[in-house]
Amino acid sequence: MERVAQYLVVVYDRERTDGSPVEPGSVARAMGRSPSATTEMLQRLADDGLVDYEPYEGVTLTDRGRERATELYDTYRTLSAFFEEVLELDAPEREAREVVDTVSPIVADRLDDLLLDGDESVPAQ
Repeated sequence: MERVAQYLVVVYDRERTDGSPVEPGSVARAMGRSPSATTEMLQRLADDGLVDYEPYEGVTLTDRGRERATELYDTYRTLSAFFEEVLELDAPEREAREVVDTVSPIVADRLDDLLLDGDESVPAQ
């Protein structure tokens, strides 16, 4: 399975919480992948123009990567809330990251509306 979307979500989240550049080891741990597999994917994302990657220094999203990651992250947050609040899954963030690129914006918006209608305290975004 292609993991581009999952890596973009992780890098985006780490940039938001830890600042930029993001340490490759942090990405590897979040993804549950080896450092070498993570390095390979980060190099691929750099080749695709989605990130700027400097070995041993870190990774930052490009404008194009940030645009895509922002869309994915919004869906990821909605799915995480749905998986936690409605399905009561034990690892909602991990499950959301696994399927984030398979859910259309229409479905994500409807889930967001459902969560807001059902419980105003649920953080859908």
